[in-house]
Amino acid sequence: MSPAARSKSSAPKKPPLAPVPSAPPVGAVAPFGEPGTLVDPGTILDLGTLVDKERRRGRGAQSNASGRFEAEARVAFDDGWQSFEDLPPFKTTVGIDTARKVITRNDSPDIGFDRSINPYRGCEHGCVYCFARPTHAYMGLSPGLDFESKLFAKPDAPALLEKELAASDYEPRMIAIGTNTDPYQPIEREYKIMRGILEVLERVGHPVGIVTKSALVMRDVDILSRMAKRNLVKVALSVTTMDPKLARTMEPRAATPAKRLEALRALSEAGVPTTVMVAPIIPALNDSEIERIIDAAAHAGVKEASYVLLRLPLEVRDLFREWLMANYPDRYRHIFTLIRDMRDGRDYDSQWGTRMKGTGPMAWMIGRRFEIACAKVGMNKRRAKLTTDHFARPKRGGQQLGLFD
Repeated sequence: MSPAARSKSSAPKKPPLAPVPSAPPVGAVAPFGEPGTLVDPGTILDLGTLVDKERRRGRGAQSNASGRFEAEARVAFDDGWQSFEDLPPFKTTVGIDTARKVITRNDSPDIGFDRSINPYRGCEHGCVYCFARPTHAYMGLSPGLDFESKLFAKPDAPALLEKELAASDYEPRMIAIGTNTDPYQPIEREYKIMRGILEVLERVGHPVGIVTKSALVMRDVDILSRMAKRNLVKVALSVTTMDPKLARTMEPRAATPAKRLEALRALSEAGVPTTVMVAPIIPALNDSEIERIIDAAAHAGVKEASYVLLRLPLEVRDLFREWLMANYPDRYRHIFTLIRDMRDGRDYDSQWGTRMKGTGPMAWMIGRRFEIACAKVGMNKRRAKLTTDHFARPKRGGQQLGLFD
């Protein structure tokens, strides 16, 4: 056996845990540690990216570090003139995304759809755990506070969608909306892009699956109910917790848990197939609520349920660490220990097939609890199936009508 092989075989299967003070300072922020190390939460490291509480009031992230593709890092530095006091609070701004196509394709083997639409980039809901945050780095912006305050809308999305559906080689399959950023986030009230997309999909008879955590989805119940009669739509609402205080801290600008359940009830009563997503499940923070959420959703008329384990890709890991230390410092070490138990000793494992559910005894127990809770209330006995039978390809601009059209 070579020295390298001996070294590899004797390596510990789990990373060693650094000793943690019994009472870490309240508000301390965990530094950005390398993968495979559990950072001592008693250590405070101010990298100049943390933002004052008053400036980020109503936001989820604690910091605004530069994106990972930037050649230079921007940090806030007090030069002694107390200029921080003059900095304005973060306000939501909306830019225009001039994309030439609106349907995004994927070939991930563990995802039940191969195409999706995202009417917006960034999300004002500000969920600290959002796995879409790293995508803002492609815009030269921070996955932190920029992600939830510097947004981009695609007002041409309905027209672009109709153009793509009119292509002669387009084959209809369910389009997923809301898989990256929420299509019903607050700015949808003004831009109404999602409603325009639904109008196109209803007109051409195209199936769609919607994921949201906003009660604004009830605004479109008229379109959704008509599409449901033709098996063209399913709507899933994410209910992370039943605790309004935890929800407000973790998802500051999303609908309250009660409003989400109300939306599920209204959609179910309108004949729209609904799903409750217990997502994400965070060990030692909201995993105790699995049964309660499923029971409440069942009483609202929901027939299907799913769950996803917390995912911490790229910058999300450090943003979540900061948030934990600012709000639940006493749980920091315990939560990350459990996360690593379910991620093969790492903060995140992106392997297909296991990234959504995790591995190990703790992940297995969560899965069994979820299955038992669903069985008790009769969920997931039958899943609504969407159809492409009604699809009628829209006419392309300038296309001559047929004799019998």
